[in-house]
Amino acid sequence: MLQANLNFSRLPERYLFLDIAKRVAAYSKAHPEADIIRMGIGDVTRPLVPAVIQAMHQAVDDCAAAQTFHGYGPERGYLWLREAIVNGDYKPLGVEMNPDDIFVNDGAKSDTGNIGDILAPGSLVGITDPVYPVYVDTNLMRGNVIKYITCNASNGFTGDVPSQKFDVIYLCYPNNPTGAVITRSKLKEWVEYALKSGALIMYDSAYEAFIRDPQIPHSIYEIEGARECAIEFRSFSKTAGFTGVRCGYTVIPQELMVSDGKGGKVSLNSLWERRQSCKFNGASYISQKAALAVYSEQGRAETAATIDYYLETARIIRESMDAAGLEPQGGENAPYIWAKTPDGMSSWQFFDLLLDKAQVVVTPGSGFGPAGEGYFRITSFADRQRTIEAMDRIKKIL
Repeated sequence: MLQANLNFSRLPERYLFLDIAKRVAAYSKAHPEADIIRMGIGDVTRPLVPAVIQAMHQAVDDCAAAQTFHGYGPERGYLWLREAIVNGDYKPLGVEMNPDDIFVNDGAKSDTGNIGDILAPGSLVGITDPVYPVYVDTNLMRGNVIKYITCNASNGFTGDVPSQKFDVIYLCYPNNPTGAVITRSKLKEWVEYALKSGALIMYDSAYEAFIRDPQIPHSIYEIEGARECAIEFRSFSKTAGFTGVRCGYTVIPQELMVSDGKGGKVSLNSLWERRQSCKFNGASYISQKAALAVYSEQGRAETAATIDYYLETARIIRESMDAAGLEPQGGENAPYIWAKTPDGMSSWQFFDLLLDKAQVVVTPGSGFGPAGEGYFRITSFADRQRTIEAMDRIKKIL
């Protein structure tokens, strides 16, 4: 009989957010009158900005005429979008980037989950903890060996550079779930470690648009040498509300090389292009035209205003959590607030308390890894007035 991929048996029984959804659904069924405020999942709530909507309408019109219709696009993404990314995201940082370093995708989650296809299975992978579950689960699926790098208040939730050698390191800043940011000097330490040890850094900067502190790096490629040791993932989901539209991109510098197992080296850029040409037909023309609009003068102004809205909501949450004595982190250069549970409660105990007594949904910190126990995450991707109401409800039960 055909055997299943037994690596899947190493996974948690359910994906974190599916588990939350099932618990909330069960509570709603038992309490149909409950007015639940959801502040757990990081799904945006503000509508797409006018510049993006206009571009999507035009793209749909293009597809309605034979002369302007677009079918399959280039696996790397349309050149006009990749050039806009180079000029709009990297040139202002003083970072040299080639459009062929960039691969447009249907959301950063896809590529962060699939990137392991071009690496040898059985790798030793260092993952900062607490962490976005996709990094862990997809590596377990491939049979890789995972070791957590603990992130806590004492190291600013950025982890200590290890002394042991890893094959792959996952970093995410601004961080999901803790909302922490990484300093330029600390990021330089990680790059120097990778160059010295031969490790590959997977750098998720999906939330870089939320950075307001000019001293905080937006890209790992601001650090000298990073092009030789790092892949960067970015997303329009949180930058421009594309959670339902699906578009992002991955940067794999052409000089980034790994062993070919025969004493030579091979380009990861070339391997990823080969993988994508086989398994991916490219992000849609409509979503890429929408992404292009983000780089217009109007699009930049409108998306910046949306992010400011979320950051102001984050400020309200952070101050409310601080007033409640829950020691909040994040929320200043990131859309997430990470806070301690009260009275030594476990993450899931506090989740159940908030759902039952306040009808507010948060994300239990233990779902992000062992170091997340005793914490919870709140997202600022919610309506402002509903957020204020949720904070009032939480204060009343604490």
